Amino acid sequence: MSGTPITRAGGASPSARPGGRGTSLRVRSAAILAATLGPGLVVMLADSDAGSLITAAKSGAVWGYAMVLPQILLIPVLYAVQEITVRLGVATGEGHGALIRRHFGPAVALLSSLTLFLSATGALLSEFAAVAGVGEIFGVSRWVTVPLATAFLVGIAMTGSYKRAERIGIALGMAELAFIPAMLMAHPGLSSLARGLASAPVTNHSYLLLLTANIGAVVMPWMIFYQQGAVVDRGLGEADLGRERRDTAIGAVLTQLVTIATVILFAATVGRLGFGDRLDTVGRMSAALQPFLGDLGAKALLGLAMLGAALVAALVASLAAAWGLSEVFGWRHSLNERPDRATAKFYTVYWLAHILGAVVVLSGISLVQAVVEVEVMNALLLPVVLGLLLLLEARALPARLRIHGLHRALVLGVSLLVMAFGLLLLPSIL
Repeated sequence: MSGTPITRAGGASPSARPGGRGTSLRVRSAAILAATLGPGLVVMLADSDAGSLITAAKSGAVWGYAMVLPQILLIPVLYAVQEITVRLGVATGEGHGALIRRHFGPAVALLSSLTLFLSATGALLSEFAAVAGVGEIFGVSRWVTVPLATAFLVGIAMTGSYKRAERIGIALGMAELAFIPAMLMAHPGLSSLARGLASAPVTNHSYLLLLTANIGAVVMPWMIFYQQGAVVDRGLGEADLGRERRDTAIGAVLTQLVTIATVILFAATVGRLGFGDRLDTVGRMSAALQPFLGDLGAKALLGLAMLGAALVAALVASLAAAWGLSEVFGWRHSLNERPDRATAKFYTVYWLAHILGAVVVLSGISLVQAVVEVEVMNALLLPVVLGLLLLLEARALPARLRIHGLHRALVLGVSLLVMAFGLLLLPSIL
């Protein structure tokens, strides 16, 4: 009986109808893919946050296509870093902060939580500043947009479901894809793009500073804490490792496509006018694109893409902070449990992160240039963050899940290069 197709009342089984089996397999495959696209995709969409997009726009406007190649080279770096967090999450069932505390002690765990706090706080300031900027280009006061965004983000965590929060985050982040058709509409010159790909003015301090900011915009400390925490909260195990790797790879390519599209869009348009140094707010970015996209087109593009990027990143960064600090201090933490006495500290951190970020932005403190500086700070924190990640890979993973051979050599080499890059630039940046 088990081998006999089950026939519905109206006729043949789906597999017996012409094309039925192929269609059924395609639908099933699509459903499986949609079900497994989660932590990797949402964290990567958050990676191209408002600060990253502003940094990319500034890079394209100032240095044209010369900043495209670094973005391409950063795709495997981003994937390699986040793929290790997936291994750690599925193998141990513990978050990043908890593993650091268990293997290196409370003092090192506190140091890691400090890097997380600095990175997540900087991200939240950038995101809420972007939300305020989007509202202001449409004539809506930040006293309306920022409180509404805060209430929305706080409300997401009240649903009692990590998967629901994840789906909302992915839906928000997809708005960033608006930069891809906008790039095509800008008609970038292929010959100029080719010359830019072959150009890397690394002897120029301004280029190096923006390059550092772009590295910090791609690999951020809160991403590591988030993805490992999400893998644990979703209850994934070793059987899910292959799917989560694909999820992470798809996300890494997608987020860098958005970033590359942003660099090319501003290189092909604003870069011709020579005032890229002033692209440090959403309003100025919109104004710079108006001669090329029109008033409504520029506002609609920036409004849609930046709002989606800011909201998904604010969600992910605040969750990373709440998960990370809870892991370090041993607090109960899960989005699958509604707020109660057991989870009060976890949810308090999540709520306060949003409220404090909103208060700082509403206070009127100037955040001009803060966005790029936050990304540079992230690059400078990478030696601590990546160093601990690599040590955990060697200590916390069972031998069968550790990286080996050429893969290990490449990951270690790239990670050390990124860490050294941040350290070498520290004196000149300071």
